[in-house]
Amino acid sequence: MANFTSLEKAVDAVMSDGVCASFEGFTHLIPHASAHAVIRKGYRNLTLVRMTPDIIYDQMIGMGCASKLIFSYAGNPGVGLLRRLRDAIENQWPVALEIEEHSHAAMANAYEAGASSMPCAIFKGYAGAELKQVNQNIKTIHCPFTGEELVAVPSIQPDVSFIHAQKADKKGNVLIEGIIGIQKEAVLSATKSVVTVEEVVDELKTHPNAVILPHWTVDYIAEVPGAAHPSYAQGYYDRDNAAYIEWDQISADRTRFLNWMEENVMQQTTDIFAKRVGFLAKDKLSKKSEH
Repeated sequence: MANFTSLEKAVDAVMSDGVCASFEGFTHLIPHASAHAVIRKGYRNLTLVRMTPDIIYDQMIGMGCASKLIFSYAGNPGVGLLRRLRDAIENQWPVALEIEEHSHAAMANAYEAGASSMPCAIFKGYAGAELKQVNQNIKTIHCPFTGEELVAVPSIQPDVSFIHAQKADKKGNVLIEGIIGIQKEAVLSATKSVVTVEEVVDELKTHPNAVILPHWTVDYIAEVPGAAHPSYAQGYYDRDNAAYIEWDQISADRTRFLNWMEENVMQQTTDIFAKRVGFLAKDKLSKKSEH
């Protein structure tokens, strides 16, 4: 049964040093507010999991939160490198980072296997790829029925998954619209889940094919308008492209990075996200923030 609470209290309830945590969102609905709340709490030695880690993982890695990253493709979308991630891998700054790289297909299948409580995912893939040479968790098996060569990878079952969504109703059911990535599977595969939403409504009025997480799959819900910034939330605000471009320069220098994080993350609260999307917001969020 979903519990409605503040993001800070939800983070306290599910996080501790050394846990495996997933922050999912595929270009859309990326849970930045949740990542910042975790950074402010100072958790360490985390295993971070994500398809296409972008600047939130750059920030978490640069602040020393992570000791391992399980991922498929890492980059600043549309801009270039994740400079803090690269610094951690090449120079062990601020701490050494172990990496386990997969393809998107492997990650998606691994999440689905985790959601089904399976120990591994079996699929066709990696033919001609060299990832098997650097990732010992990519195994070759043979189908017991046809003899066909297949690939197996460990399922993904995080201790906690964080996602962002547009709405939750007062019963705790969650609505996700637009590009959804692997968010649903991330929640279903995790031991605990935290969902931030743009708003809590009396009833979810939507079409039958909308992606809804029923209340019994979600542990904590926090209403945090703007929580996906600088990514976007369909129907609420657009992507802040300038922020992604700016991050490339901020993250290039360790001192500038630390100063930016101190000013924009460590000294801030969750409420700052609603203010950050003001100039990007659709009419709905703009009208809501006026009341």
